[in-house]
Amino acid sequence: MPFSRPTLSDLRAQVLADIKAGLPGTDSLLRFSNLNVLGTSNAGLGHLHFSYLDYIALQATPYTATDEYLEAWAALKDVFREEATAATCPTVTWQGQPGVDLPAGTPLSRGDGYAYKTTADAVVGVGGSVTAPIEAVLPPIDPVNNPTGKGALGNAPSGTSITLQSPIAGIQSTGIAGAPITGGADVETNDSLRSRMLFAYQNPPAGGSASDYLGWVLGVPGVTRAWCAPSGFGVGTVVVYFMLDQAESAHGGFPQGSDGVSQYDQGPGTTGPRGTVATGDQLTVANALITQQPVTALVWACAPAANVIPFTITGLTTASAATKAAIASAIDAVLLAQGSPIAGSLVDLSSINAAIAAISGTAGFVITSPAGNIANLTGKLPTRGAVTYP
Repeated sequence: MPFSRPTLSDLRAQVLADIKAGLPGTDSLLRFSNLNVLGTSNAGLGHLHFSYLDYIALQATPYTATDEYLEAWAALKDVFREEATAATCPTVTWQGQPGVDLPAGTPLSRGDGYAYKTTADAVVGVGGSVTAPIEAVLPPIDPVNNPTGKGALGNAPSGTSITLQSPIAGIQSTGIAGAPITGGADVETNDSLRSRMLFAYQNPPAGGSASDYLGWVLGVPGVTRAWCAPSGFGVGTVVVYFMLDQAESAHGGFPQGSDGVSQYDQGPGTTGPRGTVATGDQLTVANALITQQPVTALVWACAPAANVIPFTITGLTTASAATKAAIASAIDAVLLAQGSPIAGSLVDLSSINAAIAAISGTAGFVITSPAGNIANLTGKLPTRGAVTYP
């Protein structure tokens, strides 16, 4: 049976009882007696020892280890914590006078103050504009203001205004991102690292199996969920779908970019990639896979499309806003757990019913739409649409 750790009060009572038993016939535990004080102190030290032993027990197994001990267990399976990554954008355009230089390393900022820099030299062309690639400047990690390395904050949609931090004569201060700013991710959390580590322990390398692809994709910074479709685009192809639930939370976790293959893909007798080259988040994943995948496979990195499912729930017309918010969260949790862009599985309506029934104040509800289980469709991920309460 599990060990029952004594509480601090139990330890104090045990120590003081031992002292009293060892000195019969005297009142050795008066309020200000030396023995009373020493006994209480010893009980406190014993309690600290139990705490340290609990800590050691946690770190002694990969299921419960934390921080550097978790990283050590993961390293045994060649799994390492994902560092924060900087968001990038290939095309930010400013207006200016022809011939004016925009040097690499020029400091930039977004409207909320998040910092970027140019990563290549550029010159204003005859048309009066200059386009340069940019990269986010990761804020330094510190235990108070930035304990997790906030790289995901650098992501932004196409059309975002990017401003020169210091004026350059002949170039307007404000430029426009011509593509989404993508690729930023925070330092990986313990829970995410543990999940990938346990997956590696449970699924040893198998020469390019579906589980191998999932392990490789989940090892890309920012990726939180992944699915593999063998022969998804024909014989010899592998399609990997993935989500970035934190890094792209502003877009519902859906990758920002276009589907395709790695820019480094090279087939026999070809002079370039064997398929359309991906962009944005999809290119990041495709480029990460190209060094690990079997050389014969043509791997496509794809973003699932949203399969929006509206819900109609009767019996809760008078439910409070807090209850309705809890219902929405419960539906999202089930879709997160059971949703997949691979056909052949279902999101069970009974699971959604059970999740809503567990919320206080929902007695008597009935889900009238959808009327049954939600089928997962190829390339589409079910997401919650509007929830109405007629």
